Amino acid sequence: GNMNTILISVLVVAGCGLIIGLILSLAGKKLAVETDEREAMIREALPGNNCGGCGFPGCDGAAAAVASGKAPLTVCPVGGAPVAKKIGEIMGQEVEETERMTAYVRCQGTCQTAKKQYDYTGVESCAMANLLPGGGPKACSYGCLGFGDCVKACQFQALSLLERAARVDREACKACGACVKACPRGLIELVPYEKKEYHAACSTKDRGKAVMEVCGSGCIGCRKCEKNCPSGAITVQGGAAHINYELCTSCGTCAEQCPRGCIVKW
Repeated sequence: GNMNTILISVLVVAGCGLIIGLILSLAGKKLAVETDEREAMIREALPGNNCGGCGFPGCDGAAAAVASGKAPLTVCPVGGAPVAKKIGEIMGQEVEETERMTAYVRCQGTCQTAKKQYDYTGVESCAMANLLPGGGPKACSYGCLGFGDCVKACQFQALSLLERAARVDREACKACGACVKACPRGLIELVPYEKKEYHAACSTKDRGKAVMEVCGSGCIGCRKCEKNCPSGAITVQGGAAHINYELCTSCGTCAEQCPRGCIVKW
C-alpha cells in the first residue's frame, strides 16, 4: 500500500525531472547565442585600459563592436598601429594606415603671462572654478584655469601643470581623448604627432586690446600669420589663429610673423 504509493511518487517526480531536464537542454541548444571567438581574441589583443577613447564602453565593448563590423580595426587609439595590426590578423583584413595623434593645449596662460583677477581658495577643480563669477581667478575667460582636471583624467601621466598651465608630453600621450573631455573650456585638441611642428597656442575669442589687457601671450587677431602663410594653412577665426594641418607644411613662417609668440614650435 503505502510503500507502493511512495515508490510511484518518487518515480513520477524523477521522471518529470528527467523530462524537464531534457526539454531545457534542447531549448538551451536551440536558443543559444553563438559567441564569436574573434571577439575574445580581439579583447585579448586590446591593452585593457578601458579608457573609453574608442567611443565604446571599455575594451569589451570595443571588441564586440569590431567583431560585429560596427567599428574599424583601428578602434583603439591607445594600442595604435601594433594593436590594429593584430586585430587585422584576427579579422583577416588589411589595416589602413592611420596618422598618430597627440593632445595639444591651446593656451600659454601661465602665471607669468596671464593676469589674475582675484585670489582663489576654493576646490582645486577647473570645472568648479569655471562656474565662478568671471570664470575663475585668471583674467582671461578663455584660457587654461590651471587646476589640472585634464591631468587627473589622464591614465598615462602625459599631462602636467607648468605654472598653472596644462602641458602635454606627446611621447607619453596615447590620444585617448580623456583630457579633451575633461577640459571645461575645450582648450585641448588632438593634433598630428609627426611632421606638424607648429601649433596655434591660444583659444581667445576676444579682440586685440581686450586680449592684451589680460594675457601677455594671447592672440590679438592681427592676421600677420594668415597673410604670410605660403600654403594658406592658417586663418584667424573668432579672434584666434587656427591651423589646417592638412595644408600646413611646417615651414615656420607663421611663428616668425607672430608678434605675440602664440604660434609655437612643439
